[in-house]
Amino acid sequence: MTDPTSPAATLRALLATLVKSALIADEARLAAWRREAVALHGRLRTQDLSGLKLDGIWTLAVREAEAPDLRPDETQVSLTMPQACPLPLDAVAGPGFDVDAAIERIRKSASTG
Repeated sequence: MTDPTSPAATLRALLATLVKSALIADEARLAAWRREAVALHGRLRTQDLSGLKLDGIWTLAVREAEAPDLRPDETQVSLTMPQACPLPLDAVAGPGFDVDAAIERIRKSASTG
């Protein structure tokens, strides 16, 4: 089991939070997820990210975000998430991280039905 404070777990949690935000239009949950994303980004900035495989972590994050209990609330878009992460690692972990821009980029990268 992965240490929940490891760089991989922190990155996965951040990406899953961004995907959930792209999928679900509930403003109260979006506000909570934005706060969570900012906190996770703060943790991520202090961690060594060398050696992480972004696309593998992205796949796990999408799987986590598309959990069956959230499916009824996925109203933003009818989508299939891309196999590769639409955000470069430096954008996710860098000092200029913009939560809303990241959410919008994920939303736009989805294949709509």
